[in-house]
Amino acid sequence: MIGEHRTDAVLSRVLVTGAGGAFGRAASAALRDRGATVMGLDLNADPGAGVLECDITDPAAAARGVGEAVAALGGLDVLVNNAGLGGPASAGAPPDQRARQMVEVNLFGAWNITAAAIDELVRERGRVVFVASRMSFLGLPLAASYAVSKRGLVAYADCVRAEYGTHVSVSCIHPAMVKTPIHDSTAAAGLSLDGVSSEEPLEGVVARIVEAALDPRPPRDAAVTRAGRVQLFVARHLPGVVDRVVARQVAKQVGAGAFDQAPLAEGLRDRHGRAPGR
Repeated sequence: MIGEHRTDAVLSRVLVTGAGGAFGRAASAALRDRGATVMGLDLNADPGAGVLECDITDPAAAARGVGEAVAALGGLDVLVNNAGLGGPASAGAPPDQRARQMVEVNLFGAWNITAAAIDELVRERGRVVFVASRMSFLGLPLAASYAVSKRGLVAYADCVRAEYGTHVSVSCIHPAMVKTPIHDSTAAAGLSLDGVSSEEPLEGVVARIVEAALDPRPPRDAAVTRAGRVQLFVARHLPGVVDRVVARQVAKQVGAGAFDQAPLAEGLRDRHGRAPGR
């Protein structure tokens, strides 16, 4: 019937993007532990792990990758849009190649894959899971492109829900900082999320992904920890409070010298009256 989604154990054929990364590998293993059959897409193929090579930013490649995965699975019940790219970017500087690539991967890559899979998901009354971020609702300095891509991803998820929600359920997972290689480029720029973002365990993120993919009542939006759930609620209902808290925390970090080794933060230091090494 229209409006009903499958919630039985047959929800077991899963496609995971970014399957070669930290979240992707762990989520694929956890899904298999729950009895799911999993195929993955990644820039680097790993046939032994069921991972096909696919550049999700290329619509034609995305369509081919999804087609091959669906053929191997014998259908598709769940799509996990996990692939992601991170890095620093100032909101006051024109987007460089890396900033544009983040949007291409995090937003348009997920869009390409979902579009390629949507007819199969409608046919099977399946699910789409988007691995978003706490930064989809909480802006932090010098992370403009990542925040824009993740907020856009949540807006896209809302549009999928509006168009296909009678037949396909849609969930968004909102992790905070998890120590994975996605933060390497941020560290290379002399920046760190320590002190401005709480760390969460990889296992908690994976548990939320599996819940959204396989449990009878998938969440619409899921944070990883209790603190994350509070932040999500406050950000949605009291955004002015969030603005003030972030501003105070940033001022505190600048005063403590957290941004002294980051050329990208020069303007931020100037606006807070701190010279490097002061």
